[in-house]
Amino acid sequence: MTATQITRAIGASGVNASAVGLGTWAIGGWMWGGTDEAESIAAIQASLDEGVTLIDTAPAYGLGRAEEIVGKALIGRRDKAVIATKCGLVWHTQKGRHFFDQDGKPVHRFLGRDAIFHEVDESLSRLKTDYIDLYITHWQDPTTPVAETMEALHDLKKAGKIRAIGASNVSTEDLKAYIDVGGLNAIQERFSMIDRGIEADLLPLTRANGIATLSYSSLALGLLSGMIGPERVFSGDDQRKDNPRFSVENRRKVAGFAQAIQAVVEAHGATIAQVVIAWTLGQPGVTFALCGARNPAQARDNARAGTIRLSSEEISTIDAAIASWLSVIDG
Repeated sequence: MTATQITRAIGASGVNASAVGLGTWAIGGWMWGGTDEAESIAAIQASLDEGVTLIDTAPAYGLGRAEEIVGKALIGRRDKAVIATKCGLVWHTQKGRHFFDQDGKPVHRFLGRDAIFHEVDESLSRLKTDYIDLYITHWQDPTTPVAETMEALHDLKKAGKIRAIGASNVSTEDLKAYIDVGGLNAIQERFSMIDRGIEADLLPLTRANGIATLSYSSLALGLLSGMIGPERVFSGDDQRKDNPRFSVENRRKVAGFAQAIQAVVEAHGATIAQVVIAWTLGQPGVTFALCGARNPAQARDNARAGTIRLSSEEISTIDAAIASWLSVIDG
């Protein structure tokens, strides 16, 4: 029998989802050395089999590729999933601010009403569904007032196309602007044992206003997974290839951390990655932890983290290990 997953609310939206979510950036292939569609579909379905309901994706993950794969994986199982996808990184228009190029196409940050209405229909088509559970502004657009963006999102919610509203990669000022307008249910931000900046600014605001927080890169692009040793070589367009965080020395520090928490890992019959994710979910204000998986084995491994309950003593042990080993991670 599958162990019970922790489930939590997405703010005041009335939508609940598994605390561990499947992130699909890698499934889109871009910046991850390509993708295997069959393995990706199997990973999504394995997540559902393990009780993971939250599936996070975005149009920018492979210019629609990740959404298409999610849509195929959920045929006949849409009711088992809570789909989070995004808007605001566009390639059908050059309004807003240029952000990057992908596959020769310029991608702009734009959150104007017309673009949001265009994007939601494109996403619904790729995802093979008629509603999105959580619709998130992917990156913030300094050329469009937050009030205009939120008016469009509220209209989509009234129309039944989305059920909850989120914002990602926000500054403190951005978040305050969303709160002032009202109706924001969640934020999605980078957070891990080595990326804890939001503890000082964003999390106090979300906790005070009943807004859920989804952490992304919860395993720091896999660095904290316990699966990337000093000998690993990254190739192709894998973004970790030239990332200083993935230096051999940093990977040795992670190995030292893993050894320091081995007793906690063994007590739960878990893996390093599972304990790291469970710790993440135990941090005040962190509601959901998004974890990437490119095959069923990785998906099942991540899902197991959503069944682990760490004691306060175990969290203290992990915190001490973080201070000793990970606080000196370079990059």
